[in-house]
Amino acid sequence: MTCYAIASVLLACTGASGAEGPGLPFVITQVPVGSEVEKAAPQPGSFPRAQWGKGTRLVVVYPDGSTRRLAPSLVAICDPSVSFDGKRILFAGKTSAEAPWSIYEIKADGTGLRRVVGLSGDCRSPAYQPLLFTIDAAEPWYQITFVSNAAGVLSEYSTGSAYHLYSCRLDGSDIQRLTYTIAADFDPIIMEDGREIFATWMPPAVERAFSPSCVICGINIDGTDYALYAEERGKPFKQMPCVTARGLLVFVESEVLRWDGSGTLGCVKVRRPLKTYRPLTTESQGLFAFPAALPDGTVLVSRRKPGGSESHAIVRFNPQSGRWETIFDDPRYHDLQAQPLVPRPEPDGRSSVVTPRDPNAKLYCLNVYITDLADRSWFPKGIVKRLRVLEGVPEAACGESGPEASPPLAVRRILGEIEVEEDGSFHLEVPANTPLSLQVLDSAGMALRSCTWIWTRNHENRGCIGCHEDGELTPENVLVRAVTKPAIPLTLPPSRRRTVDFKHQIMPLVERVCLKCHGPEGAPPLLAEPPSASRRPLNQAYRALLAPGADGGIGKYVHPGRARTSPLIWHLFGRNTSRPWDGDAPAGRVAPMPEAGCNLLRPEEKRTFVEWIDLGAAWSVQEKPAPAALGGGKP
Repeated sequence: MTCYAIASVLLACTGASGAEGPGLPFVITQVPVGSEVEKAAPQPGSFPRAQWGKGTRLVVVYPDGSTRRLAPSLVAICDPSVSFDGKRILFAGKTSAEAPWSIYEIKADGTGLRRVVGLSGDCRSPAYQPLLFTIDAAEPWYQITFVSNAAGVLSEYSTGSAYHLYSCRLDGSDIQRLTYTIAADFDPIIMEDGREIFATWMPPAVERAFSPSCVICGINIDGTDYALYAEERGKPFKQMPCVTARGLLVFVESEVLRWDGSGTLGCVKVRRPLKTYRPLTTESQGLFAFPAALPDGTVLVSRRKPGGSESHAIVRFNPQSGRWETIFDDPRYHDLQAQPLVPRPEPDGRSSVVTPRDPNAKLYCLNVYITDLADRSWFPKGIVKRLRVLEGVPEAACGESGPEASPPLAVRRILGEIEVEEDGSFHLEVPANTPLSLQVLDSAGMALRSCTWIWTRNHENRGCIGCHEDGELTPENVLVRAVTKPAIPLTLPPSRRRTVDFKHQIMPLVERVCLKCHGPEGAPPLLAEPPSASRRPLNQAYRALLAPGADGGIGKYVHPGRARTSPLIWHLFGRNTSRPWDGDAPAGRVAPMPEAGCNLLRPEEKRTFVEWIDLGAAWSVQEKPAPAALGGGKP
């Protein structure tokens, strides 16, 4: 044991402040003050603590203030998670500075170190899962969950690796990928009911001016039933959730990304997580990170001063009173990721319908006209004509590199379009383990509303109530028309999934129709110089159409992912095609198309422009072999 921190602990526990220690052991990660970790800037869209490395260590702090370092043979350790009986600890570790992170387990007394699982990429943020069972299994089994970039693809933000949730058995076997976003999922925890809660990056969207945002979502422990868990009010970056003994989901939220993930604390009630957000601290009270529940309803959490002049200390914070008190501080280190070493109730076990031999799943909606819009008259029955289903394709599997190949959205391919039933329902069969986005379309083929990335697992029956419905309301008990019929298959192989890009579909239309009026002398010009027989300056027209707005806004002519508010589409259709819920859509006179002497676009060609923008306004899409990790449930 080491006793360096005894004095600081006793001072915190018995000093003039009257603070008392928690009276129980806990494990923490320590990062040396002044280390390279502090200089690592998080990359939006990726794992926010991916740059942590050499020098991080794991320490158990005992009630008397003494400490014990765990697994000193590893060069880097972090992300501790305590078993339900309080006797074992999962963590991420590295055997050398160059080695990938793997998941290890050790007993709380420092014995029994073993490697649980490692993949081709980094494995971080492990947590114990409760019992899982299937109808054909001889008996249930325990698993762990963790995050990894083993899929080998880039984040949709194109600034780092995409990370996903995985699971495996306690012996490291039966590795399954659970989530299928195109950014990063991280900080998984297990709720009392057995559901898994985690932080995830929201896809870039024109509604947020393509600025990054993290939210708290949930899944079943087999990866099914993905949904938003906590409302999005508050600061844009929410991470590090924990559930207190008094029914609060406490998390860290911030306006900026910091190396330690620190920010202020916020919470929602577990009973009504979509309606009960409230902030718990202000930045003047300090920067907090990594809350963990204590048995009395308080939380252990790291804290430092906003200016960063001091190292992190471990404090006990009371979400009810808002008061905090220091219980441990080793000034040589940032003391982070505290986890109490105490038994806790084992969460409910879960059953699973996931069947790996079934490559598809069912997806249904009760009524697309059930929405969360402020005015129901904005979305009258009959406004939706069709449904478009898109597949998201990570950059490693599709796309061209270069300055023209990086619009703010990942490449999308069309799985298919169907008519929506008169009562607003639909019922589909779709490929499992595939990032999907749904778009409801008007009579012109424009997306009225789009959903963020969702997915289905093998053999899952996945459903939703409506189109951005209130998740805390129960739908009417009605047998909708679509589910009385067989699911419509949208399961084309990847080679037959259609997309629309600028280079191959839009530029021929621009050359035939647009350049006569919008050449170098046009208003606005799409080319800086006339095309020649030896040179077609395609990228000039692309850059002109995707130019930023007057104040560096979302787009002067094209809003990637949202054709209906794009001035280019207004020009082609001769009218403002935005909708009442598009409060940030630009206003002004619409110059009709065509003008005198210009060629005409046929209706299907106008629809091609609409599809190009609704699919993300990509420069060029070229098929490349997808990594094996993308094809199924395993890495």
